[in-house]
Amino acid sequence: MSISSTIKSIQDIMRKDVGVDGDAQRLGQLVWLLFLKIFDDREQAWELLQDNYQSPLPEPYRWRNWAANAEGMTGDALKSFIDNDLFPALQNLQAKGNDQRAYVIRSVFEDAYNYMKSGQLLRQVINKIQEGVDFNKAQERHLFGDMYEQLLRDLQAAGNAGEFYTPRAVTEFMVRMANPRLGEKVMDPACGTGGFLSCTIEHVRKQDVKTVEDEAKLQANIYGIEKKPLPHMLCTTNMILHGIEVPSNIRHDNTLARPLISWEPKDRVDVVITNPPFGGMEEDGIETNFPATFRTRETADLFLVLIMQLLKTGGRAALVLPDGFLFGEGIKTRIKEKLLQDCNLHTIVRLPNSVFAPYTSIKTNLLFFTKGTPTQQIWFYEQPLPAGVKAYNKTKPMKVEEFETLSNWWGNESDGFSTRQENEQAWKVSLAELQARNYNLDCKNPHVGEQITHDPEVLLAQYHTMQQEIASLRNQLKSILGEALASSTQGN
Repeated sequence: MSISSTIKSIQDIMRKDVGVDGDAQRLGQLVWLLFLKIFDDREQAWELLQDNYQSPLPEPYRWRNWAANAEGMTGDALKSFIDNDLFPALQNLQAKGNDQRAYVIRSVFEDAYNYMKSGQLLRQVINKIQEGVDFNKAQERHLFGDMYEQLLRDLQAAGNAGEFYTPRAVTEFMVRMANPRLGEKVMDPACGTGGFLSCTIEHVRKQDVKTVEDEAKLQANIYGIEKKPLPHMLCTTNMILHGIEVPSNIRHDNTLARPLISWEPKDRVDVVITNPPFGGMEEDGIETNFPATFRTRETADLFLVLIMQLLKTGGRAALVLPDGFLFGEGIKTRIKEKLLQDCNLHTIVRLPNSVFAPYTSIKTNLLFFTKGTPTQQIWFYEQPLPAGVKAYNKTKPMKVEEFETLSNWWGNESDGFSTRQENEQAWKVSLAELQARNYNLDCKNPHVGEQITHDPEVLLAQYHTMQQEIASLRNQLKSILGEALASSTQGN
């Protein structure tokens, strides 16, 4: 049976269980089981390659000892073992010496949950995984990597979980343009399921990794932080699938909960590539970790301030931001002013509305900047929809090949992008003009006139975009009013 068929049959079994409700829970249930199976497969390899290898897991909790036997525990005994023995043991796992693997396992399971109620159905799922997944077979490992990408895409239809998945075409393009190289420290401070990090690993391996020492250097320089448990679990598993043996640099934490001034020079990184959550509001008190000038509860705005702090001088960033940031005022204006003063925001790519459908139809942009020199001008590039395509959707997502024209136009930052020329998609705006606009970066394409459409699908997408922009503006207004009220209260 193919891995694809195995995963589908597992999901079908889970649908019979009364405890598993919806795609997100099915995915969470599947991933912690897959994590333990994949980890056991990796341990088999480590036992062969490393003298005196010692598992971080106590013997009763290794997959081979409780799950691998198809005729082993089932029913109430299996359910009781998982709920009352396995999970408590893994959530409180202590490291043996300096073994970071125990830390990784504990961080994966600290907020994981066994949703399934039927021990019989659990046994069926476990047997399917045991039969259908062998991560030590190179061909199956490659196929499983593809299947895992499909699982992550399925998140887009799983309610709010879709926010943690950036389309593969976008991640590949952003990584290619940011061009992380061997020895550079790369971070995604809102890493979700690890799409940018896995693309970075593939990119650096292809460009630079020639020796075992090179591979070790690559693995030591990949960093990610994710706030929510399901995407953190997915990311950690994703890193193991991409050959990161001990993904201890993937942390389960809220990056914004750390005071900005506590990020010291030793914490700085060479490259940040990320799609920070936007449209949401941080919990009360998080904004106090930031200077008063930039205090807001708008998540994406706080991440941009953090990224400017995180980067070394000469460090590069590529991130996704919504239109609301470009034209927003108040604190957003002060953040944009600092960005243009401290960094060279050399390129803004304006994406079509439906790139992130169905999770959101808000229009998004890709911002590329380098820290250390101020912005003199910004190049804008309007990425068009392919000919004959009215909008992207789950079955017809954006393809990386669509960025080929933009990639050919891009040029090199080392020579100031001297080869770039204006065309129907590309134009540049000077710093003086941006200052005159009070740092409104919502610069329309001057080569395209106002276009009126009567297509119902396009009009509906525009309506949804307007609704979401209104909701975002409402959140901003609430934040501004809350800040004003707090200042007034403090003054009294």
